[in-house]
Amino acid sequence: MMGSLASVYERFGDTYREFECCDTAFRIQATGVRAEAGATAARKTAESLEAQLNAFDEASAVSQLNREGEVRNEHVAQIVRRGIEYNDRTDGVFDIHQGRVEHDLKTFLRGDSETLPTEFDAGTVQISGSHITTDVELDLNGLAKGYIVDRTAETLTGLGRCGFVSGGGDMSPPTGPVAIESPYGDDTPLKVLDTDWYVATSGGYRRSRNGTDHVYDPTTESLGSRHESVTVVAHRDCMEADALATTLAALPLAKARELASEWEGLEALIIHDGVFHTTDGFETHVLDT
Repeated sequence: MMGSLASVYERFGDTYREFECCDTAFRIQATGVRAEAGATAARKTAESLEAQLNAFDEASAVSQLNREGEVRNEHVAQIVRRGIEYNDRTDGVFDIHQGRVEHDLKTFLRGDSETLPTEFDAGTVQISGSHITTDVELDLNGLAKGYIVDRTAETLTGLGRCGFVSGGGDMSPPTGPVAIESPYGDDTPLKVLDTDWYVATSGGYRRSRNGTDHVYDPTTESLGSRHESVTVVAHRDCMEADALATTLAALPLAKARELASEWEGLEALIIHDGVFHTTDGFETHVLDT
């Protein structure tokens, strides 16, 4: 009898996993047929992609690209293509050509350096299939975590099985209500979302040191998020939510609101000087209370 029950649970169950990935806590929840196996495969996907995309791992494909100027990797190629798209659509605010800036800034935030980046780079990148060549170090950080969430969620979902992946503030479509964390250190959520779109949150409160955080705007050569918090819900995928949350965090309030309002398939909540600013359709993704 016990063996029969175990067999049923393996075929149909509810599984939760939490592990470290991309310098944050990843959470996986799977429900349905072979939930345990699905969660295990999803974690392997996340860890495999992190190993290929971690710019601070010398063995990664991204490190090879930045060190040697070329690499063959299908995942890197997909991310670079999207990065070029967003560079064009944001007039250079989202700029993957700033790998040196991103590296120096993260080294400072980790306490491994006392020097902030002072100069921004320009360069070119070309893609042919999975082959990428570049004459400048690339910053794929604003896309990589969203990409990993997307691919992990694809692995998690299967016939008779659904699931949810959260990587820090980046999420696949939630299977239930999710809270937007307050940037002020209290336990009261800013909003509770009820959405079938992808979610990403960015802000200086998550990673900062001496008043400097991980956000930058290469068009003005300025460092630091301009807002306490930015949350984006995107219809396309988590990679888009991730990129646009970062972009809006770097822009002055008026420009951030304009870009968010004009971007199809995107809604945003921007917290600026304690004031909530939302796009017209954001409240349709908020749980009625």
